[in-house]
Amino acid sequence: MGLELRTYGDALDFLYARTTGIWRLGLERVEAFLESLGNPHRRIRTIHVAGTNGKGSVCATLEAVLRAKGLRTAVYTSPHLIDFRERFLIDGAPVAPERIVDFVDKWTPEVERLGATFFEATTAMAFEFFAEADVDVAVIETGLGGRLDATNVITPLVAGVSTIGIDHVEYLGVTLEEIAFEKAGIFKRGVPAIVGDPDPTIRALLASHARRHGAAPIHVVYDDGGPLDIHVGANGTTFTLGQRTFTTPLLGAHQAGNSAVAIAMLRALPPEFAASDAEIQAGLPRVRLPGRFQRVGKYLFDVAHNPAGAAVLASTLAAIAPPKPIVAVLSVLSDKDWRGIMDALAPSVERFILTNAPTAPSSRAWSIPEPLNYALERGWNAEVIRDFERALVRGAAEGATVLITGSFHTVGDAMARLEVSPTGG
Repeated sequence: MGLELRTYGDALDFLYARTTGIWRLGLERVEAFLESLGNPHRRIRTIHVAGTNGKGSVCATLEAVLRAKGLRTAVYTSPHLIDFRERFLIDGAPVAPERIVDFVDKWTPEVERLGATFFEATTAMAFEFFAEADVDVAVIETGLGGRLDATNVITPLVAGVSTIGIDHVEYLGVTLEEIAFEKAGIFKRGVPAIVGDPDPTIRALLASHARRHGAAPIHVVYDDGGPLDIHVGANGTTFTLGQRTFTTPLLGAHQAGNSAVAIAMLRALPPEFAASDAEIQAGLPRVRLPGRFQRVGKYLFDVAHNPAGAAVLASTLAAIAPPKPIVAVLSVLSDKDWRGIMDALAPSVERFILTNAPTAPSSRAWSIPEPLNYALERGWNAEVIRDFERALVRGAAEGATVLITGSFHTVGDAMARLEVSPTGG
């Protein structure tokens, strides 16, 4: 017997209770749980994407093009911005709340028996939902790393790694080489591998790992020159790849690289799934990715949560040149490199409003006096407004553009209060 849950909120309460703030990497628990479910991950065809930054953009691009091609698609990503159901989209729509309640109700005893983590339980849930929906192909984003990530139980049609950066050092290592080793763990014998990092050393290392895993064929995007003639405009990013010109609605020069990774993955798929260049060009305008340089009125939402992401955000601000002054409402989790994030953003914004996102775990909430002092010592205009809603109001009053950034919690909490729907287009 299960929990006899009555509401969607009850189900989420149970799942969130399995969130300790500490990742327990390894495949044993998720494999055991999937065995109990009848191994749904083996009944669906999948595409696997890893990377420190850019993997969400790659997943969104893959899903949009494949759905535009006429396939029944699913995509599993994390974390969500507002609603847990954003993690499981089937043909672009979130699963029904009742389906999550039924799953948690039925499988709670097994989750508890195995000691499965929040991410392991939700990953198994995704495979069950996608198999039940009989999707043609599911795009699966890793949660953390790759080699020991709960999603790494699949043998995909193609696997791709976008870019590598310093993040989650307590789990993945303190050097780019160590992190690349973990990310490359998604490459499989006989499965096409796409390497998307522009750094020559890192991409060579990823390709070496891919060969060691027996992946074939291996395509290194930037060994072929990568995207060229990149132009970032208010409505999208245009670039050339080979002899073809493509345009993605995602903004930023980095989105040309992410799109190039997705295009390489689409071309590497088996014939019944592969997209032609004409199909790619037709599908790209349908790409949607909430919280990545997403503009709604005077608000600009971006989930940049590490220095590399913040640097990309700063370069996109320079390219788009939104109205000034730009006021950044910033809340960063304490275990992230907030100094590096602030360093990257400071030249691009006129003012920081430092706050705490309400949904950020208390164990990871940053101690704001320290970043305030850091800003003031460098001569940056900054103030602390601990109440999140007051911080948003102040940002709107002072900024012609209000940049909301620092974490998924920050962006999601702001979207919820400003009534911006992540899945509503």
